[in-house]
Amino acid sequence: MILLLSIASLLSTDSLMIPSNLDSGICPLGQFPCGNLSVCLPQLLHCNGRKDCTNGADEDNCVDNSGWPKLFDTIQSSRSNQAMQEDEAHDSECALDVYPEQCECRKRLVNCSSQGLHYVPAISSNVTAFDLKDNRIKSLPDGVFHRYHDLGKLFLQNNELQSISRQAFSGLFRLKRLFLSNNRIEVLRAEVFKDLHSLEWLIIDNNRVNQIHPGTFKGLNSLYFLYMLNNSISAIPSNSLCSEMPRLNWLDLEGNEIETIHDSVFQECITVLVLRRNKIQEIKNKALTQMPKLVDLDLSVNQMETLPPSLFANLQELQQLNISFNPLTSIPHNQFDMLPSLQSLSMEGIEITNISYRMFSKMANLSHIYFKKYQYCSHSPHVRSCKPNSDGISSFENLLANILLRVFVWVMACVTCFGNLFVICMRSFIVTENCQHAMSIKSLCCADCLMGFYLFCLGAFDMKYKGEYNKHAQAWMEGWGCKMVGSLAMLSTEVSVLMLTYMTLEKYFCIVFPFSHFRAGRWQTLGTLLAIWGLGFFITAIPFFSYDTFGNFYGRNGVCFPLQSDDSERSGARGYSVAIFLGLNLLAFVTIVFSYSSMFYSIHKTGAKTAERSVLSREVTIAKRFFFIVFTDALCWIPIFLLKAVSLTKAEIPGTITSWVVIFILPINSALNPILYTLTTSSFQEKLKQCLQSKRHQFQESGKSSFTLVSIHTNTA
Repeated sequence: MILLLSIASLLSTDSLMIPSNLDSGICPLGQFPCGNLSVCLPQLLHCNGRKDCTNGADEDNCVDNSGWPKLFDTIQSSRSNQAMQEDEAHDSECALDVYPEQCECRKRLVNCSSQGLHYVPAISSNVTAFDLKDNRIKSLPDGVFHRYHDLGKLFLQNNELQSISRQAFSGLFRLKRLFLSNNRIEVLRAEVFKDLHSLEWLIIDNNRVNQIHPGTFKGLNSLYFLYMLNNSISAIPSNSLCSEMPRLNWLDLEGNEIETIHDSVFQECITVLVLRRNKIQEIKNKALTQMPKLVDLDLSVNQMETLPPSLFANLQELQQLNISFNPLTSIPHNQFDMLPSLQSLSMEGIEITNISYRMFSKMANLSHIYFKKYQYCSHSPHVRSCKPNSDGISSFENLLANILLRVFVWVMACVTCFGNLFVICMRSFIVTENCQHAMSIKSLCCADCLMGFYLFCLGAFDMKYKGEYNKHAQAWMEGWGCKMVGSLAMLSTEVSVLMLTYMTLEKYFCIVFPFSHFRAGRWQTLGTLLAIWGLGFFITAIPFFSYDTFGNFYGRNGVCFPLQSDDSERSGARGYSVAIFLGLNLLAFVTIVFSYSSMFYSIHKTGAKTAERSVLSREVTIAKRFFFIVFTDALCWIPIFLLKAVSLTKAEIPGTITSWVVIFILPINSALNPILYTLTTSSFQEKLKQCLQSKRHQFQESGKSSFTLVSIHTNTA
């Protein structure tokens, strides 16, 4: 409030019309012009602390200084000069003959604050400033200030005022500032301020005023700042504000109980209008049409569900608009078309279901925009500053916001791909007795390789869009590239889950029922693996069948993986993702846990009956190996289960958590699997050692043969 009052004390009608000095020119999306130069630079270079434009225009407009903050900058020098003059006056000796002993007097200023006064004391008539704040004054009778014709400032805040008589301020023809804050005033009588012809600002916040009656502010011909925050005002009389206060520029009605804004309530004189924290449910279509000088409009924290199509039709000079935290569900695409001067637009806390690039394309001067979600920034790529500038996954500049994510995506991709490819090659060249088992492992490695390829694609597109991601974000998330990349990750995840479940069940039957005739043959194994891959492709492809049901299933974030739910997600997509992540995958996890519990119980039971365990030793070793593999897989799956379950509660989940789950936790089992179930197994190490020794022996024999031939040739010569 102090800042507002400091600004208001120096405002005048002429100073409120601030011309826009934003950069002009036409640049490609995702770039901005260097002032009046015909040079365009990427948004990444805007406000980076370094002058990239020769004229330094890239470091201008870094702070949102639209609307009333702009006015503050224009009067800094005036504020400094006035403060200096007031300090000089403060240090002067008292020039009054009469004033209470308990009060302080300096020149013609009297300070009686915090003295426990129950009435207004008598002082000399030539007083210019009278401070009565923090006392216990309950009423102001008629003519209590009528002798003080030179009074310019009157401070009555923090008293117990309940009523003010109609003639209380009579005779104060030179009064410029009047403070009535933090009292108990319920009624302001008509014409109570009629003699205050020189009053420039009136502060009546934190009272109990419930209505503004016609004639209340009659006589305030010079008033340009009216501050009535936190009262109980429910209605504003039409055609009275500017007729009673023709120079009114700044009207603050924050924190009242206004429900409807009718036509012709606010007129041409007003430049700054604050209606924040009211109960506004409806604004008539022509409520703001008579305000062509309006620079700043705040309608935030109200109960508006719709906006009239032509609400902003005549606001040609509006520079700052705040409609945040209203229950708006959709906004007409042409809602902001008639705001050519708008520089700052706040839409925080609003789910814009019909958001599109068209909605903001007509506002050429827009430099700052504020959304609820970072994803909305992709619909306004021409805006220099968009907040929030990251969802924890992507940022305004890069597809992967965090530098660690940008490094890890390549590390995990290399480890995952090369590790699994190495196992596939080794399993292909090294012949094992159980070829069905080797076939299953190679199939699992192929699925894990797809996860590595998915990470490579993310890293490649991150490099492609480096520094200008917001320019391409919408096209990327809605394009087939993102859909294909996301479907690869889904295919890899689901085939890997199904494959591990199948291999676990296979070992379960071998160990728990060792004398059964169930042993999968080559063709049975091949058929099962093909069925698993077919089911994986089907699960991945289902969201492509109906856009109306699933929407953009794979393009809800920059990494194209459908893990996190939110309010804008379609019910079909939400139900399907729940069925996959908390249905199928959770069922597979429970099956694996049950199977391995049964296997080890069976092994323990068998070992208790016989001391000869060599028959089952090989099966036990494999079971232990796979148990460790599935245990590490469970450590990766559990965070995914939890994240999906929490997102269904509509709790806010930081995007950073989602990004780390997708980039690091999700593929980590794909990267570890070749190490766990192949490279560290004693059987594979023995086979690999035998193969290497055989190759070494062949190389040595080949070398000896070559040496013998050379010797024979030499002796013959």
